[in-house]
Amino acid sequence: MTARPVARRRRGLLGATLAATLVLSGGSALAAAPVSAAPEAGPPAAARLAAAFDTAAGRYDVPRDLLVALGYAETRLDGHGGAPSAAGGYGMMHLVSNPKLRTLDEAATLTGLSRGALRADSAANITGAAAVLRSYADRVGLDAAERDDVDEWYAPVARYGGAASPALARLYADAVYDLLGSGFDTGPAGVGSVQGRPVAPERDLPGASDEVGILSTDYGPAAWAPASTSNYTVASRPTSHPVRFIVIHVTQGSYAGSISWFQNPAAKASAHYTFRSSDGAVTQSVREKDIAWHAGNWTYNTQSIGIEHEGYVDNAAWFTDAMYRASATLTRSLANKYGIPKDRAHIIGHHEVPGATHTDPGPHWNWTYYMQLVNQQSGVGSGTVNTEGVSLNVRSGPGTGYAVVGSVADGATVSIYCQAVGTTVTGPYGTTNVWDRIGTNRYVSDAFVLTGHDGFIPGVPRC
Repeated sequence: MTARPVARRRRGLLGATLAATLVLSGGSALAAAPVSAAPEAGPPAAARLAAAFDTAAGRYDVPRDLLVALGYAETRLDGHGGAPSAAGGYGMMHLVSNPKLRTLDEAATLTGLSRGALRADSAANITGAAAVLRSYADRVGLDAAERDDVDEWYAPVARYGGAASPALARLYADAVYDLLGSGFDTGPAGVGSVQGRPVAPERDLPGASDEVGILSTDYGPAAWAPASTSNYTVASRPTSHPVRFIVIHVTQGSYAGSISWFQNPAAKASAHYTFRSSDGAVTQSVREKDIAWHAGNWTYNTQSIGIEHEGYVDNAAWFTDAMYRASATLTRSLANKYGIPKDRAHIIGHHEVPGATHTDPGPHWNWTYYMQLVNQQSGVGSGTVNTEGVSLNVRSGPGTGYAVVGSVADGATVSIYCQAVGTTVTGPYGTTNVWDRIGTNRYVSDAFVLTGHDGFIPGVPRC
């Protein structure tokens, strides 16, 4: 899409201040009467949430689907009970309060809502995010007609992420627009589906020539986005310190947001690598020879590689097969390079580091599956569903006691990423307690799937 000259001038104004996007904003034309936070009692939570998006989008003239996509990219629309992310972000819209980024304070100023409400109340949090986005749209001069065009919002979305560089601002905005382009279902949040549509945003953020597409010199598939020198220690490993461990983390935040946090001198934290949930993309922020500050234990920091995974410990939906497989490939490569045994004594979770106060990667991280992938038990099976004309329920776990999360049609071909033992079921192919995982938290009974094998499929991992 060719940018109109006037639009390019507006985005130039944004670019001139992009390095300062983390500074608290001043007054805004949006200074209006305070909005009351929606009470938690009343209609069902899903209905209140959908109404909150409708109301906030209408009040601040922000495209509703854009607002939903931003929240989904940040948190999968999960407010985590008001607990902050690693970067100090609150609620499903990730309003941030840290030494460099102040979207929570901006939202309080723009809406008149208290910081407590913005942190803990979902409707208030959505309202605050809409107000902040609208203020950024005003700063780049979007008029009423342009605000109706979702493609015109790329620069305000990029600014909302608070990235430390134009390249990461683009990475953040692209994640939101990728969701708009492909469409998505909000799942348990109950906001419904956002239908995919053609998107062609004006991606011309000034200074964004330093793309995160620069490749790592340590690991070929990784992009390179260096952490702030305030967040790691320069070393010459393995000469200066042996590399004996690989530590698995969960970001407690989004992919782009976490990489940006490592570039923030206030973070005092970093990891060597970070993986994206949706497709297993990986970015390196600290060279392997240097000591990332990730484990909370200096001895372990000096002797380990830290790997972050996009998501939150309390939501298994972030742990996709794409991310598991990509991460396991890196872990295997690192283990081979440094002579690290491929076992659970040397490939550990953050919570297993002595003195750790963190719980990641948490109870939903599938260590059995991950270690099988690390050790190259990584085959993918396939099968044909046979239900004699009806659809087969897909469940969130390996058993009939798990929630139904979808269905597959009779005759459909499915990929089988791993197999688990669960509830015993009788179907066209006998009685079995084997369940096939056909996607992230998506299981079907093997009794209804023709795989060419009786029970477990050779080479396919156990879940």
